[in-house]
Amino acid sequence: MPESIQASERRAASPQSVTRVIRLLEVLCASSDPVSLADLSRRLATPKSSLAALLRGLADEGFVIGTEGAWRLGPGAFGLGSALTEARRRLQSSDLIRDGMRRLSAASGETVLLGVGDAQSGPQGESMTYVDLVESAHVVRYLVSIGDRRPFYATAGGRALLATCSPEAVDSYLKRLTAERLAPATLVDRAGLKAAIEAAREQGFAQTIDQAAEGVTGTAAVIRDAAGQIVGALVIAAPTARATDRLEELARLVVAEAALISRSLGFR
Repeated sequence: MPESIQASERRAASPQSVTRVIRLLEVLCASSDPVSLADLSRRLATPKSSLAALLRGLADEGFVIGTEGAWRLGPGAFGLGSALTEARRRLQSSDLIRDGMRRLSAASGETVLLGVGDAQSGPQGESMTYVDLVESAHVVRYLVSIGDRRPFYATAGGRALLATCSPEAVDSYLKRLTAERLAPATLVDRAGLKAAIEAAREQGFAQTIDQAAEGVTGTAAVIRDAAGQIVGALVIAAPTARATDRLEELARLVVAEAALISRSLGFR
Protein backbone atom coordinates (compact mmCIF):
# COMPACT_ATOMS: atom_id res chain seq x y z
CA MET A 1 0.00 0.00 0.00
CA PRO A 2 1.41 3.44 -0.91
CA GLU A 3 2.85 5.35 2.02
CA SER A 4 0.57 8.37 1.44
CA ILE A 5 -2.55 6.21 1.68
CA GLN A 6 -1.29 4.55 4.87
CA ALA A 7 -0.64 7.96 6.42
CA SER A 8 -4.11 9.12 5.43
CA GLU A 9 -5.71 6.06 7.00
CA ARG A 10 -3.72 6.57 10.22
CA ARG A 11 -4.96 10.16 10.45
CA ALA A 12 -8.55 9.09 9.80
CA ALA A 13 -8.33 6.48 12.55
CA SER A 14 -6.58 8.71 15.08
CA PRO A 15 -8.19 9.32 18.49
CA GLN A 16 -8.41 13.02 17.63
CA SER A 17 -10.50 12.22 14.55
CA VAL A 18 -12.83 10.02 16.60
CA THR A 19 -13.28 12.83 19.10
CA ARG A 20 -13.99 15.31 16.31
CA VAL A 21 -16.63 13.02 14.79
CA ILE A 22 -18.40 12.70 18.15
CA ARG A 23 -18.31 16.45 18.79
CA LEU A 24 -19.42 17.17 15.23
CA LEU A 25 -22.45 14.90 15.59
CA GLU A 26 -23.26 16.48 18.98
CA VAL A 27 -23.29 19.96 17.41
CA LEU A 28 -25.57 18.83 14.59
CA CYS A 29 -27.80 17.02 17.06
CA ALA A 30 -28.20 20.19 19.13
CA SER A 31 -29.12 22.34 16.11
CA SER A 32 -32.63 22.47 14.64
CA ASP A 33 -31.28 23.96 11.38
CA PRO A 34 -28.50 22.84 9.03
CA VAL A 35 -25.07 24.14 10.11
CA SER A 36 -22.57 25.58 7.67
CA LEU A 37 -19.00 24.29 7.43
CA ALA A 38 -17.71 27.67 8.58
CA ASP A 39 -19.95 27.59 11.65
CA LEU A 40 -18.93 24.02 12.46
CA SER A 41 -15.28 25.05 12.15
CA ARG A 42 -15.85 27.94 14.55
CA ARG A 43 -17.80 25.91 17.13
CA LEU A 44 -15.37 23.02 17.12
CA ALA A 45 -12.19 25.13 16.73
CA THR A 46 -11.16 22.82 13.89
CA PRO A 47 -9.91 23.66 10.38
CA LYS A 48 -12.58 23.49 7.68
CA SER A 49 -10.42 21.17 5.59
CA SER A 50 -10.30 18.60 8.40
CA LEU A 51 -14.04 18.80 9.00
CA ALA A 52 -14.82 18.54 5.29
CA ALA A 53 -13.02 15.20 5.11
CA LEU A 54 -14.91 13.89 8.14
CA LEU A 55 -18.24 15.11 6.77
CA ARG A 56 -17.66 13.37 3.45
CA GLY A 57 -17.03 10.08 5.26
CA LEU A 58 -20.12 10.51 7.43
CA ALA A 59 -22.20 11.40 4.37
CA ASP A 60 -21.10 8.20 2.64
CA GLU A 61 -22.57 6.24 5.56
CA GLY A 62 -25.75 8.33 5.70
CA PHE A 63 -24.96 9.90 9.07
CA VAL A 64 -25.07 13.46 7.68
CA ILE A 65 -26.61 15.15 4.65
CA GLY A 66 -25.28 18.23 2.90
CA THR A 67 -27.93 20.80 1.93
CA GLU A 68 -27.07 24.08 0.19
CA GLY A 69 -23.64 24.42 1.77
CA ALA A 70 -24.78 23.34 5.23
CA TRP A 71 -25.03 20.03 7.05
CA ARG A 72 -27.67 18.21 9.07
CA LEU A 73 -28.09 14.74 10.55
CA GLY A 74 -29.01 11.96 8.15
CA PRO A 75 -31.06 8.76 8.53
CA GLY A 76 -27.99 6.79 9.61
CA ALA A 77 -27.59 8.99 12.68
CA PHE A 78 -31.23 8.59 13.65
CA GLY A 79 -31.01 4.84 13.21
CA LEU A 80 -27.95 4.72 15.46
CA GLY A 81 -29.72 6.95 17.96
CA SER A 82 -32.68 4.56 18.12
CA ALA A 83 -30.34 1.60 18.60
CA LEU A 84 -28.48 3.41 21.39
CA THR A 85 -31.75 4.37 23.09
CA GLU A 86 -32.83 0.75 23.08
CA ALA A 87 -29.43 -0.33 24.39
CA ARG A 88 -29.63 2.23 27.19
CA ARG A 89 -33.12 0.97 28.03
CA ARG A 90 -31.72 -2.54 28.37
CA LEU A 91 -28.86 -1.30 30.54
CA GLN A 92 -30.89 0.03 33.44
CA SER A 93 -30.11 3.50 34.76
CA SER A 94 -29.61 2.03 38.22
CA ASP A 95 -26.75 -0.08 36.87
CA LEU A 96 -25.06 2.97 35.34
CA ILE A 97 -25.40 4.88 38.59
CA ARG A 98 -24.14 1.92 40.61
CA ASP A 99 -21.08 1.61 38.36
CA GLY A 100 -20.33 5.28 38.93
CA MET A 101 -20.72 4.90 42.68
CA ARG A 102 -18.20 2.07 42.66
CA ARG A 103 -15.74 4.18 40.66
CA LEU A 104 -16.15 7.09 43.05
CA SER A 105 -15.70 4.92 46.14
CA ALA A 106 -12.54 3.41 44.66
CA ALA A 107 -11.16 6.84 43.72
CA SER A 108 -11.99 8.50 47.04
CA GLY A 109 -11.55 5.52 49.35
CA GLU A 110 -14.76 6.54 51.12
CA THR A 111 -18.39 5.48 51.40
CA VAL A 112 -20.54 6.71 48.51
CA LEU A 113 -24.30 7.22 48.78
CA LEU A 114 -27.21 8.02 46.49
CA GLY A 115 -29.84 10.22 48.09
CA VAL A 116 -33.24 11.23 46.74
CA GLY A 117 -35.69 13.83 47.97
CA ASP A 118 -38.78 12.65 49.80
CA ALA A 119 -41.57 14.03 47.59
CA GLN A 120 -44.20 13.04 50.15
CA SER A 121 -42.86 15.62 52.59
CA GLY A 122 -43.90 18.62 50.51
CA PRO A 123 -43.55 20.21 47.06
CA GLN A 124 -39.75 20.31 47.26
CA GLY A 125 -39.46 17.72 50.00
CA GLU A 126 -38.19 18.12 53.54
CA SER A 127 -35.82 15.18 53.81
CA MET A 128 -33.54 12.97 51.80
CA THR A 129 -33.60 9.17 51.74
CA TYR A 130 -30.52 7.09 50.99
CA VAL A 131 -31.50 4.54 48.35
CA ASP A 132 -28.12 3.00 47.53
CA LEU A 133 -24.59 2.87 48.94
CA VAL A 134 -21.11 1.54 48.32
CA GLU A 135 -19.19 1.20 51.58
CA SER A 136 -15.61 2.26 52.11
CA ALA A 137 -13.04 -0.48 52.64
CA HIS A 138 -11.61 1.43 55.63
CA VAL A 139 -12.26 -0.02 59.08
CA VAL A 140 -13.24 3.46 60.24
CA ARG A 141 -15.97 4.63 57.88
CA TYR A 142 -19.34 6.34 57.78
CA LEU A 143 -22.10 3.85 58.56
CA VAL A 144 -25.58 4.30 57.12
CA SER A 145 -28.32 1.97 55.93
CA ILE A 146 -30.40 2.08 52.75
CA GLY A 147 -33.69 3.69 53.69
CA ASP A 148 -32.20 6.01 56.30
CA ARG A 149 -33.52 9.57 56.08
CA ARG A 150 -31.76 12.83 56.78
CA PRO A 151 -33.04 16.43 56.77
CA PHE A 152 -32.10 18.51 53.75
CA TYR A 153 -30.64 21.42 55.71
CA ALA A 154 -27.99 19.36 57.57
CA THR A 155 -26.69 17.17 54.73
CA ALA A 156 -24.50 17.77 51.70
CA GLY A 157 -26.91 15.77 49.54
CA GLY A 158 -29.90 17.72 50.76
CA ARG A 159 -28.23 21.07 50.16
CA ALA A 160 -27.12 19.95 46.69
CA LEU A 161 -30.74 19.05 45.87
CA LEU A 162 -32.02 22.35 47.30
CA ALA A 163 -29.47 24.23 45.20
CA THR A 164 -31.23 23.00 42.05
CA CYS A 165 -34.52 24.59 43.15
CA SER A 166 -35.56 28.14 42.35
CA PRO A 167 -34.69 30.85 44.90
CA GLU A 168 -38.43 31.15 45.61
CA ALA A 169 -38.68 27.42 46.38
CA VAL A 170 -35.65 27.65 48.68
CA ASP A 171 -37.17 30.61 50.52
CA SER A 172 -40.42 28.67 50.93
CA TYR A 173 -38.54 25.69 52.35
CA LEU A 174 -36.58 27.84 54.81
CA LYS A 175 -39.71 29.68 55.99
CA ARG A 176 -41.47 26.47 56.97
CA LEU A 177 -38.30 24.87 58.35
CA THR A 178 -37.88 24.18 62.05
CA ALA A 179 -34.22 23.23 62.17
CA GLU A 180 -32.90 21.09 65.01
CA ARG A 181 -29.30 21.03 66.13
CA LEU A 182 -28.27 17.46 65.30
CA ALA A 183 -24.63 18.03 66.30
CA PRO A 184 -22.78 20.86 68.09
CA ALA A 185 -21.82 22.47 64.75
CA THR A 186 -25.20 22.08 62.99
CA LEU A 187 -26.17 25.26 61.15
CA VAL A 188 -29.75 26.14 62.07
CA ASP A 189 -30.26 29.83 61.29
CA ARG A 190 -32.11 30.59 58.06
CA ALA A 191 -29.67 33.24 56.79
CA GLY A 192 -26.71 30.91 57.16
CA LEU A 193 -28.54 28.03 55.49
CA LYS A 194 -29.64 30.23 52.62
CA ALA A 195 -26.02 31.33 52.09
CA ALA A 196 -24.83 27.70 52.17
CA ILE A 197 -27.44 26.66 49.59
CA GLU A 198 -26.53 29.59 47.35
CA ALA A 199 -22.85 28.65 47.63
CA ALA A 200 -23.73 25.11 46.56
CA ARG A 201 -25.62 26.52 43.58
CA GLU A 202 -22.63 28.61 42.49
CA GLN A 203 -20.00 25.91 43.08
CA GLY A 204 -21.92 22.98 41.62
CA PHE A 205 -21.50 20.93 44.80
CA ALA A 206 -22.35 21.04 48.50
CA GLN A 207 -20.06 20.21 51.37
CA THR A 208 -20.93 19.83 55.04
CA ILE A 209 -18.65 19.25 58.02
CA ASP A 210 -20.07 17.84 61.28
CA GLN A 211 -23.61 18.94 60.38
CA ALA A 212 -25.89 15.87 60.49
CA ALA A 213 -23.53 14.08 62.88
CA GLU A 214 -20.32 15.00 64.64
CA GLY A 215 -17.26 13.66 62.88
CA VAL A 216 -18.84 13.22 59.45
CA THR A 217 -18.03 15.23 56.32
CA GLY A 218 -20.29 15.02 53.26
CA THR A 219 -19.59 16.18 49.72
CA ALA A 220 -22.34 15.98 47.11
CA ALA A 221 -23.34 16.84 43.55
CA VAL A 222 -26.55 16.07 41.70
CA ILE A 223 -27.14 13.54 38.92
CA ARG A 224 -29.45 14.42 36.01
CA ASP A 225 -31.13 12.25 33.38
CA ALA A 226 -31.60 12.75 29.63
CA ALA A 227 -34.51 15.13 30.23
CA GLY A 228 -32.45 17.23 32.64
CA GLN A 229 -34.47 16.04 35.62
CA ILE A 230 -32.78 15.45 38.97
CA VAL A 231 -32.17 11.75 39.62
CA GLY A 232 -30.64 12.25 43.04
CA ALA A 233 -27.59 13.42 44.93
CA LEU A 234 -24.28 11.58 44.70
CA VAL A 235 -22.58 11.82 48.09
CA ILE A 236 -19.13 11.03 49.45
CA ALA A 237 -19.42 10.46 53.20
CA ALA A 238 -16.16 10.37 55.14
CA PRO A 239 -14.91 10.69 58.70
CA THR A 240 -14.04 14.34 59.21
CA ALA A 241 -10.61 13.46 60.59
CA ARG A 242 -9.73 11.83 57.28
CA ALA A 243 -11.49 14.35 55.06
CA THR A 244 -10.22 17.63 56.51
CA ASP A 245 -7.11 17.77 54.34
CA ARG A 246 -8.96 16.48 51.24
CA LEU A 247 -11.95 18.78 50.93
CA GLU A 248 -11.01 20.15 47.50
CA GLU A 249 -10.09 16.71 46.20
CA LEU A 250 -13.36 15.19 47.37
CA ALA A 251 -15.32 18.03 45.76
CA ARG A 252 -13.48 17.55 42.48
CA LEU A 253 -14.08 13.80 42.50
CA VAL A 254 -17.80 13.97 43.23
CA VAL A 255 -18.45 16.70 40.65
CA ALA A 256 -16.58 14.79 37.96
CA GLU A 257 -18.33 11.48 38.67
CA ALA A 258 -21.79 13.07 38.90
CA ALA A 259 -21.18 14.64 35.49
CA LEU A 260 -19.97 11.31 34.06
CA ILE A 261 -23.00 9.42 35.38
CA SER A 262 -25.35 12.13 34.11
CA ARG A 263 -23.77 11.91 30.68
CA SER A 264 -24.19 8.11 30.68
CA LEU A 265 -27.89 8.68 31.40
CA GLY A 266 -28.18 10.94 28.37
CA PHE A 267 -27.83 14.39 29.94
CA ARG A 268 -26.16 16.99 27.75
